[in-house]
Amino acid sequence: MHLLTRRVRFAIGPDAGKPGPNTFAASPAPRGLARHYEIELSLRGEPDQPSGYLADIRLPDRAVRDAVLPLLQRACAERPEADPAPLLPELFDAARASLETLASRASLRSLRLCLSPTLSIEIEDQSMHTALLRQRFDIAAAHRLHVPTLSDDENRRLFGKCNNPSGHGHNYQFEPLVEIPLTGGAPALTLAQLESLAQAAIVDRFDHTHLNLDTPDFSDDAGINPSVENIARVFFEHMRKAVEAHAASLPSDHRPRLRAMTVWETDRTSATYPG
Repeated sequence: MHLLTRRVRFAIGPDAGKPGPNTFAASPAPRGLARHYEIELSLRGEPDQPSGYLADIRLPDRAVRDAVLPLLQRACAERPEADPAPLLPELFDAARASLETLASRASLRSLRLCLSPTLSIEIEDQSMHTALLRQRFDIAAAHRLHVPTLSDDENRRLFGKCNNPSGHGHNYQFEPLVEIPLTGGAPALTLAQLESLAQAAIVDRFDHTHLNLDTPDFSDDAGINPSVENIARVFFEHMRKAVEAHAASLPSDHRPRLRAMTVWETDRTSATYPG
């Protein structure tokens, strides 16, 4: 079984251009103060032989522009202030029906609506009553990779320059992945609420600190070396408690749940917990 993912970019607005050739940028293209969106479709199936195609990539493009784009245009015109998550099942069903009409051999596994470069919501075929909310945040912090139970020579051999006694800094990025029930009326967790929780649970606690020296989570007494893997786990636990505290006042079937935490140490290195 294979998974094929296709990202489609487009603009919505009264002055949005007609579909054009530059689909990498956006088609329809933005004109004036248009809204830019991206939709990512993931298709599941077995490739055709001898072509090797799971699906002609023109099919998800057509499904988005012919079936999904009109729904988003209407929502932007009629309900510009509405939370986008409840719209996902309708978008998913429209994309799936369009793919079936186009005789795609692959089935639609997920649809992800990217509202900005750092914010997205997603729905999966196995859980049509749940949305996946992702938002990325950043902090600046210093750390030193050092294990107190190892000798200085062993630490230097293991961690190299990252064992510098004065530490070194990173512009970390972190992204909580939260499952949000789509039933029960009002959103179980809005973006504003997620931002508030992340600020209190992570940013206020770790931003502009030396992780080893200024935070109890990574002190020598805690015994947790601030590798990106350990940072992802510690951030997950703090964020999980914050989300659970928010959910405690909601009905049991309408509670958001933190599924995972991803932390980027650099643009080339990240860790996700749980993996």
